[in-house]
Amino acid sequence: MLRIRNLEAGYGKLKVLRKVSIHVKPGEIVTIIGANGSGKTTLLNSIAGLISPKSGEILFNRQDIAGLPAEKIVFLGCSLVPEGRQVFAAMTVKENLLLGAYVQMRRKVKDINLDSIYSIFPVLKEREKQYAGTLSGGEQQMLAIGRAMMAGPGLIMMDEPSMGLAPLIVKDIFSVVKKLKDDGNTVLLVEQNAKAALGIADRGYVIETGRIVMEGSSEDLLSNRDVQRAYLGRDLDSEMKI
Repeated sequence: MLRIRNLEAGYGKLKVLRKVSIHVKPGEIVTIIGANGSGKTTLLNSIAGLISPKSGEILFNRQDIAGLPAEKIVFLGCSLVPEGRQVFAAMTVKENLLLGAYVQMRRKVKDINLDSIYSIFPVLKEREKQYAGTLSGGEQQMLAIGRAMMAGPGLIMMDEPSMGLAPLIVKDIFSVVKKLKDDGNTVLLVEQNAKAALGIADRGYVIETGRIVMEGSSEDLLSNRDVQRAYLGRDLDSEMKI
């Protein structure tokens, strides 16, 4: 569904991504893990059309979308759940969701199915007339995911969905991401919480200073000593000594 080859991108003269190559198959959850400033968000922003790559290919369903405007990329079926949620605070929950369905309205889809979103996130149904800015952080994250899904995307990209949330809420959010896959959706997940992300993903990539330095199945990455030391807070040598 998504194949990126030798992608280079950044901001002005600052190069952030250096020859990044990844792929995502239909029905997979693929996660990108890495420290702050490693290039994770820049990668998603490049795919979503929020910044223009300097070089390289971004193939979505075999079409090169590198450099296309963001609204065109959404129309082709690639939606982003942005870092920090970025809901429209002065609009109601329902208005936020319907705004996410704008692409479907342009496609003249007759039934904009709010019920499917409400079935995944019952709390959004309860709060549909409430202003988005009054929701809790977890509820806003659910709304951001629901808004992206309203476009009927083939690929849902999520940027740090666990950021700033309590552990119990994080567990709920990742359960929802897993359910999206079980329902046939494809997810590209950028996340600092490596353990949680690898716990639900099929495969993963490790990015450091704008380069992919490691890739593999979630099981392989979870058991890798370097990944454990750097991202899982474990040092096996120390544990063995204890």
